[in-house]
Amino acid sequence: MSSPAFTLIEPHERDLGSFTVRRLLPSAQRQAVGPFIFFDELAPSTFPPGQGMDVRPHPHIGLATVTYLFEGEIYHRDSLGYVQPIHPGDVNWMTAGKGIVHSERTGTAARASGITMHGIQSWVALPQAYEEVEPSFHHHAASTLPILEKPGITLRVIAGSAYGLTSPVRTYSPLFYVAVEMRAGSELALPEDYPERAVYLVEGQLTVGSEVLTSGKLAIWLGTDPVILHAQSDARVMLLGGEPLDGQRYLWWNFVSSSEARIEQAKQTWLNHQFPKVPGETEFIPLPQS
Repeated sequence: MSSPAFTLIEPHERDLGSFTVRRLLPSAQRQAVGPFIFFDELAPSTFPPGQGMDVRPHPHIGLATVTYLFEGEIYHRDSLGYVQPIHPGDVNWMTAGKGIVHSERTGTAARASGITMHGIQSWVALPQAYEEVEPSFHHHAASTLPILEKPGITLRVIAGSAYGLTSPVRTYSPLFYVAVEMRAGSELALPEDYPERAVYLVEGQLTVGSEVLTSGKLAIWLGTDPVILHAQSDARVMLLGGEPLDGQRYLWWNFVSSSEARIEQAKQTWLNHQFPKVPGETEFIPLPQS
Protein backbone atom coordinates (compact mmCIF):
# COMPACT_ATOMS: atom_id res chain seq x y z
CA MET A 1 0.00 0.00 0.00
CA SER A 2 1.42 3.39 -0.99
CA SER A 3 1.86 6.06 1.66
CA PRO A 4 0.09 9.45 1.36
CA ALA A 5 2.20 12.32 0.03
CA PHE A 6 4.01 14.53 2.49
CA THR A 7 5.76 17.89 2.60
CA LEU A 8 9.44 17.81 3.51
CA ILE A 9 10.88 20.77 5.41
CA GLU A 10 14.63 21.44 5.32
CA PRO A 11 16.15 23.11 8.40
CA HIS A 12 17.52 26.64 8.52
CA GLU A 13 20.57 26.73 10.76
CA ARG A 14 21.01 29.74 13.01
CA ASP A 15 24.19 30.48 14.92
CA LEU A 16 23.25 31.93 18.31
CA GLY A 17 26.82 32.46 19.38
CA SER A 18 27.51 29.73 21.90
CA PHE A 19 25.27 27.19 20.16
CA THR A 20 23.46 26.44 16.90
CA VAL A 21 19.77 25.73 16.29
CA ARG A 22 18.12 24.01 13.34
CA ARG A 23 14.78 25.75 12.69
CA LEU A 24 12.02 23.73 11.00
CA LEU A 25 8.90 25.76 11.87
CA PRO A 26 7.78 28.23 10.80
CA SER A 27 8.95 27.72 7.22
CA ALA A 28 8.10 29.07 3.78
CA GLN A 29 6.15 25.87 3.06
CA ARG A 30 4.26 25.63 6.33
CA GLN A 31 3.68 27.93 9.29
CA ALA A 32 2.39 25.29 11.70
CA VAL A 33 1.53 21.62 12.20
CA GLY A 34 -1.57 21.44 14.35
CA PRO A 35 -0.88 24.07 17.03
CA PHE A 36 2.93 23.65 16.80
CA ILE A 37 4.02 26.95 15.31
CA PHE A 38 7.74 26.87 16.16
CA PHE A 39 10.13 23.92 16.22
CA ASP A 40 13.88 24.13 16.82
CA GLU A 41 16.47 21.45 17.40
CA LEU A 42 19.22 22.62 19.71
CA ALA A 43 22.06 21.00 17.81
CA PRO A 44 24.48 19.00 19.95
CA SER A 45 26.84 21.57 21.49
CA THR A 46 29.65 20.94 23.95
CA PHE A 47 30.56 23.74 26.35
CA PRO A 48 33.99 23.59 27.99
CA PRO A 49 34.32 24.24 31.74
CA GLY A 50 33.41 27.81 32.57
CA GLN A 51 31.08 28.27 29.60
CA GLY A 52 27.41 27.49 28.95
CA MET A 53 24.06 28.58 27.56
CA ASP A 54 22.97 32.11 28.48
CA VAL A 55 19.64 33.09 26.95
CA ARG A 56 18.86 36.37 28.71
CA PRO A 57 15.33 37.27 29.90
CA HIS A 58 12.90 37.72 27.01
CA PRO A 59 9.08 37.93 26.72
CA HIS A 60 6.36 35.75 25.20
CA ILE A 61 2.62 36.13 24.57
CA GLY A 62 -0.08 33.90 23.06
CA LEU A 63 1.77 30.57 23.20
CA ALA A 64 3.16 27.79 25.36
CA THR A 65 6.86 26.94 25.25
CA VAL A 66 7.93 23.30 25.46
CA THR A 67 11.49 22.20 26.25
CA TYR A 68 12.58 18.57 25.87
CA LEU A 69 16.21 17.52 26.26
CA PHE A 70 18.09 14.46 25.05
CA GLU A 71 21.28 15.50 26.81
CA GLY A 72 22.38 18.25 29.18
CA GLU A 73 20.56 20.60 31.54
CA ILE A 74 18.89 24.01 31.34
CA TYR A 75 17.97 26.24 34.27
CA HIS A 76 14.65 27.99 33.66
CA ARG A 77 13.78 31.18 35.55
CA ASP A 78 10.62 33.18 34.92
CA SER A 79 8.68 36.25 36.01
CA LEU A 80 6.30 34.10 38.07
CA GLY A 81 9.25 33.27 40.30
CA TYR A 82 9.84 29.69 39.17
CA VAL A 83 13.40 28.36 39.10
CA GLN A 84 13.52 24.90 37.58
CA PRO A 85 16.32 22.78 36.10
CA ILE A 86 15.22 20.55 33.24
CA HIS A 87 16.98 17.25 32.56
CA PRO A 88 16.68 14.72 29.72
CA GLY A 89 13.17 13.27 29.47
CA ASP A 90 11.57 16.01 31.60
CA VAL A 91 9.06 18.54 30.27
CA ASN A 92 8.99 22.26 31.04
CA TRP A 93 5.63 23.61 29.79
CA MET A 94 5.32 27.38 30.15
CA THR A 95 2.03 29.00 29.15
CA ALA A 96 2.72 32.61 28.25
CA GLY A 97 -0.88 33.71 27.72
CA LYS A 98 -1.13 37.45 28.24
CA GLY A 99 2.58 37.72 28.95
CA ILE A 100 5.56 36.14 30.69
CA VAL A 101 9.33 36.65 30.75
CA HIS A 102 11.94 33.92 31.21
CA SER A 103 15.63 33.13 30.92
CA GLU A 104 17.42 29.88 30.06
CA ARG A 105 20.92 29.30 31.34
CA THR A 106 23.40 26.58 32.20
CA GLY A 107 23.43 25.88 35.94
CA THR A 108 26.41 26.66 38.16
CA ALA A 109 27.63 23.06 38.63
CA ALA A 110 27.28 22.13 34.94
CA ARG A 111 29.00 25.35 33.89
CA ALA A 112 31.94 24.59 36.18
CA SER A 113 32.42 21.04 34.86
CA GLY A 114 31.44 21.56 31.20
CA ILE A 115 28.35 20.13 29.53
CA THR A 116 26.95 18.85 26.23
CA MET A 117 23.49 20.16 25.24
CA HIS A 118 21.04 18.59 22.79
CA GLY A 119 17.26 18.88 22.66
CA ILE A 120 14.11 20.31 21.10
CA GLN A 121 12.37 23.58 21.82
CA SER A 122 8.92 24.19 20.41
CA TRP A 123 6.03 26.63 20.75
CA VAL A 124 2.36 25.71 20.78
CA ALA A 125 0.01 28.51 19.68
CA LEU A 126 -2.88 28.89 22.09
CA PRO A 127 -6.49 28.81 20.83
CA GLN A 128 -7.97 32.29 20.45
CA ALA A 129 -10.12 31.82 23.56
CA TYR A 130 -6.97 31.26 25.65
CA GLU A 131 -4.48 33.66 24.07
CA GLU A 132 -4.81 36.06 27.00
CA VAL A 133 -5.01 33.45 29.77
CA GLU A 134 -3.01 34.06 32.95
CA PRO A 135 0.58 32.86 32.51
CA SER A 136 1.64 29.62 34.22
CA PHE A 137 4.53 27.21 34.49
CA HIS A 138 4.49 23.44 35.03
CA HIS A 139 7.38 21.02 35.28
CA HIS A 140 6.86 17.29 34.70
CA ALA A 141 9.70 14.92 35.58
CA ALA A 142 10.49 12.13 33.12
CA SER A 143 9.18 9.55 35.60
CA THR A 144 5.68 11.07 35.44
CA LEU A 145 5.29 10.80 31.65
CA PRO A 146 3.63 7.68 30.20
CA ILE A 147 5.86 5.23 28.34
CA LEU A 148 4.92 2.46 25.92
CA GLU A 149 7.33 -0.31 25.03
CA LYS A 150 6.81 -2.71 22.15
CA PRO A 151 9.26 -4.86 20.15
CA GLY A 152 12.06 -2.55 18.98
CA ILE A 153 10.29 0.61 20.12
CA THR A 154 10.14 2.79 23.25
CA LEU A 155 7.95 5.87 23.14
CA ARG A 156 7.21 8.58 25.69
CA VAL A 157 4.12 10.81 25.37
CA ILE A 158 5.41 14.30 26.14
CA ALA A 159 2.08 16.10 25.74
CA GLY A 160 -1.44 15.31 24.55
CA SER A 161 -2.73 11.83 23.74
CA ALA A 162 -1.42 9.08 21.46
CA TYR A 163 -1.20 5.29 21.37
CA GLY A 164 -3.78 4.96 24.15
CA LEU A 165 -1.71 7.10 26.54
CA THR A 166 -2.27 10.64 27.82
CA SER A 167 0.42 12.92 29.22
CA PRO A 168 -0.24 14.77 32.51
CA VAL A 169 0.81 18.04 30.81
CA ARG A 170 -2.14 20.41 30.53
CA THR A 171 -2.77 21.53 26.96
CA TYR A 172 -5.38 23.88 25.54
CA SER A 173 -6.14 22.08 22.26
CA PRO A 174 -6.10 18.51 20.89
CA LEU A 175 -2.51 17.55 20.08
CA PHE A 176 0.14 14.87 20.38
CA TYR A 177 3.87 15.17 21.03
CA VAL A 178 5.83 11.92 21.36
CA ALA A 179 9.53 11.02 21.68
CA VAL A 180 10.37 7.65 20.11
CA GLU A 181 13.42 5.39 20.07
CA MET A 182 13.28 2.84 17.22
CA ARG A 183 15.60 -0.11 16.67
CA ALA A 184 16.65 -1.02 13.14
CA GLY A 185 13.93 -3.13 11.51
CA SER A 186 11.06 -1.89 13.70
CA GLU A 187 7.98 -0.09 12.38
CA LEU A 188 5.47 2.31 13.87
CA ALA A 189 2.19 3.77 12.61
CA LEU A 190 1.48 7.46 13.16
CA PRO A 191 -1.62 8.25 15.25
CA GLU A 192 -4.64 8.55 12.93
CA ASP A 193 -6.75 10.73 15.24
CA TYR A 194 -5.28 14.04 14.08
CA PRO A 195 -5.58 15.75 10.66
CA GLU A 196 -2.12 17.37 10.81
CA ARG A 197 0.86 15.18 11.66
CA ALA A 198 4.63 15.46 11.40
CA VAL A 199 7.77 13.41 11.97
CA TYR A 200 11.12 14.93 12.87
CA LEU A 201 14.01 12.54 12.51
CA VAL A 202 16.71 13.53 15.01
CA GLU A 203 19.04 10.61 14.26
CA GLY A 204 19.00 7.61 11.91
CA GLN A 205 17.12 6.76 8.72
CA LEU A 206 13.48 5.89 8.12
CA THR A 207 11.44 4.89 5.11
CA VAL A 208 7.78 5.65 4.52
CA GLY A 209 6.57 3.54 1.61
CA SER A 210 9.24 4.08 -1.06
CA GLU A 211 10.39 7.42 0.37
CA VAL A 212 13.53 7.77 2.49
CA LEU A 213 13.68 10.17 5.45
CA THR A 214 17.07 11.28 6.72
CA SER A 215 17.97 13.11 9.90
CA GLY A 216 17.41 16.84 10.35
CA LYS A 217 14.25 17.08 8.21
CA LEU A 218 10.57 17.47 9.11
CA ALA A 219 7.99 15.44 7.14
CA ILE A 220 4.36 16.67 7.32
CA TRP A 221 1.16 14.82 6.42
CA LEU A 222 -2.30 16.39 6.09
CA GLY A 223 -5.24 14.03 6.58
CA THR A 224 -5.67 10.83 8.56
CA ASP A 225 -4.60 8.19 6.04
CA PRO A 226 -2.32 5.48 7.47
CA VAL A 227 1.39 6.34 7.64
CA ILE A 228 3.88 3.64 8.64
CA LEU A 229 7.46 4.46 9.65
CA HIS A 230 10.09 1.77 8.98
CA ALA A 231 13.44 2.12 10.76
CA GLN A 232 16.35 1.35 8.42
CA SER A 233 18.75 1.98 11.30
CA ASP A 234 18.45 2.75 14.99
CA ALA A 235 16.55 6.05 15.06
CA ARG A 236 15.48 8.84 17.41
CA VAL A 237 12.20 10.37 16.27
CA MET A 238 9.84 13.14 17.41
CA LEU A 239 6.16 12.87 16.45
CA LEU A 240 3.90 15.92 16.66
CA GLY A 241 0.63 17.36 15.41
CA GLY A 242 -3.00 17.97 16.23
CA GLU A 243 -6.07 19.88 15.17
CA PRO A 244 -5.47 22.86 12.85
CA LEU A 245 -5.23 26.31 14.38
CA ASP A 246 -8.52 28.17 14.75
CA GLY A 247 -7.58 30.99 12.41
CA GLN A 248 -4.65 33.09 11.23
CA ARG A 249 -1.66 33.56 13.55
CA TYR A 250 0.90 36.33 13.39
CA LEU A 251 4.40 35.62 14.65
CA TRP A 252 6.95 38.32 15.37
CA TRP A 253 10.09 37.63 17.43
CA ASN A 254 8.81 35.84 20.58
CA PHE A 255 5.18 36.89 20.17
CA VAL A 256 2.30 34.87 18.67
CA SER A 257 -1.23 36.24 18.31
CA SER A 258 -4.35 36.19 16.14
CA SER A 259 -4.18 40.02 16.24
CA GLU A 260 -1.50 42.16 14.62
CA ALA A 261 -2.49 45.01 16.93
CA ARG A 262 -1.78 42.79 19.94
CA ILE A 263 1.70 42.06 18.56
CA GLU A 264 2.36 45.80 18.24
CA GLN A 265 1.16 46.33 21.79
CA ALA A 266 3.52 43.63 23.07
CA LYS A 267 6.43 45.29 21.26
CA GLN A 268 5.75 48.60 22.98
CA THR A 269 5.27 46.93 26.35
CA TRP A 270 8.71 45.30 26.12
CA LEU A 271 10.32 48.45 24.72
CA ASN A 272 8.94 50.42 27.66
CA HIS A 273 10.13 47.81 30.22
CA GLN A 274 6.55 47.13 31.33
CA PHE A 275 6.62 43.33 31.20
CA PRO A 276 7.09 41.65 34.60
CA LYS A 277 10.70 41.05 35.66
CA VAL A 278 12.49 37.76 36.34
CA PRO A 279 13.58 37.81 40.00
CA GLY A 280 17.36 37.82 40.34
CA GLU A 281 17.98 38.79 36.69
CA THR A 282 19.25 42.19 35.57
CA GLU A 283 20.03 41.45 31.91
CA PHE A 284 17.47 41.29 29.10
CA ILE A 285 17.30 40.87 25.32
CA PRO A 286 16.46 44.21 23.65
CA LEU A 287 13.56 44.45 21.21
CA PRO A 288 14.93 43.57 17.73
CA GLN A 289 14.89 46.23 15.02
CA SER A 290 13.15 43.84 12.61
